[in-house]
Amino acid sequence: MASLAVVMLSLRWIVLTWLTLCIITTEAVDRSNFKTCEQSAFCKRQRNIKPENSPYRALLNSLVVTEKNVKLQLINEVNKVPLLLEVYGLQANMTRIKINELNPLKPRYEVQDVLIQDPPTVPLTIMGKDEGSVELGFGNNLYKLIITSKPFRMDIMTGNELLLSINSRGLMMFEHLRKRKDSYTEKISSTVGSMWSKIKNVFISEEKKTEDVENEEVREENQPSDEETQQVEQPEDKDSVKESEEKDDEAGMWEETFKTHTDSKPNGPSSVGLDFSLPGFEHVYGIPEHADNLKLKTTDGGDPYRLYNLDVFQYEISNPMALYGAVPLLLAHNIRRTLGIFWLNAAETWVDISSNTAGKTLFGKMLDYVQGANEIPQTDVHWISESGIIDVFVLLGPSPFHVFKQYSSLTGTQALPPLFAIGYHQCRWNYNDEDDVQSVDSGFDEHDIPYDVIWLDIEHTDGKRYFTWDPNKFPNPKDMLQKLASKKRKMVSIVDPHIKIDSGYRIHTTIQSRNFYIKTKDGSDYEGWCWPGSAGYPDFTNPEMRSWWASMFAHDQYEGSMDNLYTWNDMNEPSVFNGPEVTMHKDAVHISGFEHRDVHNLYAFYVQMATADGQIQRSAGTERPFVLTRGFFAGSQRYGAVWTGDNSAEWDHLKVSLPMCLSLGLAGISFCGADVGGFFKHPSAELLVRWYQAGAYQPFFRAHAHLDTPRREPWLFGEDNKQLIRAAIRERYALLPFWYTFFYHAYRTGEPVMRAMWVEFPDDVNTFSLDDQYMLGNALLIRPVLEQEARGVQVYLPGKGQFWYDVHSHQKHTGSLNLYVPVTISTIPVYQRGGTIIPRKERVRRSSSCMQNDPYTLYVALNAQNAAEGDLFVDDGHTFNFEKRKEYVHRKFIFVNNSLSSRCADPNGHYNTAAWIERVLVLGARRPSSVVIKLSDGSELSLDFEHNAETSVLTIRKPAVNIAVDWTLYIR
Repeated sequence: MASLAVVMLSLRWIVLTWLTLCIITTEAVDRSNFKTCEQSAFCKRQRNIKPENSPYRALLNSLVVTEKNVKLQLINEVNKVPLLLEVYGLQANMTRIKINELNPLKPRYEVQDVLIQDPPTVPLTIMGKDEGSVELGFGNNLYKLIITSKPFRMDIMTGNELLLSINSRGLMMFEHLRKRKDSYTEKISSTVGSMWSKIKNVFISEEKKTEDVENEEVREENQPSDEETQQVEQPEDKDSVKESEEKDDEAGMWEETFKTHTDSKPNGPSSVGLDFSLPGFEHVYGIPEHADNLKLKTTDGGDPYRLYNLDVFQYEISNPMALYGAVPLLLAHNIRRTLGIFWLNAAETWVDISSNTAGKTLFGKMLDYVQGANEIPQTDVHWISESGIIDVFVLLGPSPFHVFKQYSSLTGTQALPPLFAIGYHQCRWNYNDEDDVQSVDSGFDEHDIPYDVIWLDIEHTDGKRYFTWDPNKFPNPKDMLQKLASKKRKMVSIVDPHIKIDSGYRIHTTIQSRNFYIKTKDGSDYEGWCWPGSAGYPDFTNPEMRSWWASMFAHDQYEGSMDNLYTWNDMNEPSVFNGPEVTMHKDAVHISGFEHRDVHNLYAFYVQMATADGQIQRSAGTERPFVLTRGFFAGSQRYGAVWTGDNSAEWDHLKVSLPMCLSLGLAGISFCGADVGGFFKHPSAELLVRWYQAGAYQPFFRAHAHLDTPRREPWLFGEDNKQLIRAAIRERYALLPFWYTFFYHAYRTGEPVMRAMWVEFPDDVNTFSLDDQYMLGNALLIRPVLEQEARGVQVYLPGKGQFWYDVHSHQKHTGSLNLYVPVTISTIPVYQRGGTIIPRKERVRRSSSCMQNDPYTLYVALNAQNAAEGDLFVDDGHTFNFEKRKEYVHRKFIFVNNSLSSRCADPNGHYNTAAWIERVLVLGARRPSSVVIKLSDGSELSLDFEHNAETSVLTIRKPAVNIAVDWTLYIR
């Protein structure tokens, strides 16, 4: 019997492996594995709401003003369920709107741990009130928020300008928690309001009579007047009762089946939805992750954009299907203002986008805004989530950079990565063994190609048991890591959150014994199928579980690990091969008692959080972590990098990597990249070269490939292609000081490193839909070659009178200009913006750490006023000492009046560095008669220089001053 069981398990595993390989090698994603809105009961119900017929009314007499917020009750006049509306004025031009049940059957889930603090509030003042509306002021009364009673709606204005309307189309829907009605008597008891007080003691359980203390306080504080209470408690007519009963029995409300999976809903339907109208806005962006254009499309006649973290093999492009991560932040932009809507909900969410005109939805008080115009552009956005509450932040800008700062004040900024992490990474599924790793590592030295990190996928483990090494293939991991460390290189190993169920596996037995696994609805440990076979899923929403997980990265726990080993969290959506939509059942239960449906989009966020904490703890808080994650949520930027998942070696996938990363940058996640070369399939040599050229200018730069693809190390495609790839990688390394400085800005301010063109040129409508070119910081314009056999590309150089310099030829162009650029296979169209100064290191070595004390070259690109400025951030590149001990140098470079000066940009920082200035190139300069450098001690020194009259480039040699000291160059 025992041997038969072993055979059966082996057969089961063979079948599973075969099925898995069928999935991952399919030519295109099987859409039937993933729901449409029509197949998602709550999305279908919410989307079927008829506009302009909202049942919600604000009970204005219940209004209570506190130091923190304004509270009032809403009532659904059909089912009489009371809701609590809370409005907060927040610092820095933001407002927060929360809507919850006043007395829920049990607490509804509210997102935890995403906000970095309780957002500081500012007082809301009542500026006016009548029987139908109340007007609140905030932001020193710069902004007004008008609450209209019937039907309930909210409008945010500044002066006479309407910025945004909420529920103006009447699409709000808040499905209350309830117990399923099993008898006619119970149905009658829930609808006949006038009899409620007499029969509730008979039909309601003792548990339902006992109310939460906090809800009781809120209810007493917000009691409506007698007149309003009478209006609320009026019984419905028979038709309304019948309609309500029928809705309670609608398909998908209490359970829902998709394919072979049935999702039970013990508390019935619990979805929430709310619409927002944006008059004057035609362009909206954000809500990653989708393989689609930068500018979001209208969804009329098709599916809404879906936010639901899913493992989608070989995803398609140009559709709103959900992918691996979800950030519920949408930005709207026009030539005068940028707004943001942050929908803080971790459940499955759909976002409908449509176009309208403001004149069709504005009420009388807003007519002054129209000022005689017939109609103005308007975008309408409808948010729909399966559970939780309505918790939304409106970010009022007014500029893109204000919105970035506002959002990062809520969810945090991009973590400053260690310097090596923004170098080049070499990965595939899988490097076979220690000899293979050493061979690949030596290959980079042999071919003089720099790289910083080599990666190991799932095959490096002992039978897919994470935190282990295959004893035959990787018997001496410390020796392997030490050899890499001797070259100042690192390794990343994969650690996924599905744990092999094996009584001999310490990680599993510990999680099981500590009751750390997610549970089924019946209380047993949840099991699913993934790479190890039968697997358990740790409950990362449990702080104790996260703390234990973090402890496993200590060197005495993760045997064979060293300080130069970092981590990759894959499959953390979570991926469950035999689960609904290849993920976890929604009725699985977490430690808090909440269902997985409530927290699904947070799971990967928590996995990466715990892993990053583990790396920090193993160094006693000294070293900065590096963790790559596939799944993510709002706030994931605090813990590391993301990549765009399992793409394909196709030109369209190369193209879509740009808008995908640009969208992530708009949503706070700057550290983004795509698998260079494409994960699936085998790229042509031309595609691979073009992908390296594009990847070299994206924040996260990693080559990766599927197990079944031929090897793709950069030297395997012929000498000519090797040289092209080598040149692209070396260009990345030369620009590391520039990259690192802008990552520092992202860390400080939340502004993206890789930026949509409209971010830097917000009043140029020609930039609003561009997603085949972009800015790095404020200084470099990148237009990768994305087309097969391209002989030329179109580049838009914005800014009337703005100078742009080709970084290779130094040819100057003047914007605004549509430029046709002839290209060869070696061409990477990159332009430095006039008025900027870029620091580079042009002595490229085998890894970034080897270049730490190498000299700098400054590229000064003059604008029309013969001026420029830039900066440089320098620290040790890997510890938290820049925060804890203020060990850093931040320099400001300013060129004005034919002089270039270097000054301290932050007097709080101090750091000893041996790096110095080797050269200065001034683009767009006249020929001087002399160049003199003056140091802070008053001494002067004449410098050698060379001027190219054809390109107007002045090259100043060997200023030979330390990067950290003050100096001025005088060009006479």
